[in-house]
Amino acid sequence: MPARPLSDETLHLIAAVRDALESRGDVEERNLFGSHAFFVDGKVCIAVKNEDLLVRLPPERHEEFQEMQKTRELSPCGGMKGNFWIEPNGYATRALWNFWVQEALAYNPQAKATPKRKSTATKTAAKKSTATKKKPATTKRHSIFEADD
Repeated sequence: MPARPLSDETLHLIAAVRDALESRGDVEERNLFGSHAFFVDGKVCIAVKNEDLLVRLPPERHEEFQEMQKTRELSPCGGMKGNFWIEPNGYATRALWNFWVQEALAYNPQAKATPKRKSTATKTAAKKSTATKKKPATTKRHSIFEADD
């Protein structure tokens, strides 16, 4: 069954993450559990699913992040400490956006490595699929950039 097309908002959020990570040379994009994931240095760092942002953060600070508004645990049963979904209002300003991106990047060097994939055919197909889904520059801009440009 073919994947559903991504909404303009989702594509814009993916582009925003891509822009935030553009200065790094160790970023790889893959589909992961129905999300568009960004791997930094071979480790899951940030992912996008619909309009939510998944960030991988230090497990020892799990309770601190859990108390923050507009966040929800990836696994409420406690199996994925440090992994949080951030709702759109949780990254709606540049300050909030930068906070989450910087926290995820700061933890990345200590994060456990993600096992390597065996097949490169899937990765190539995903890149081609992503390239064909890009919208022209005239599409609606995501709310994280509208208020404070």
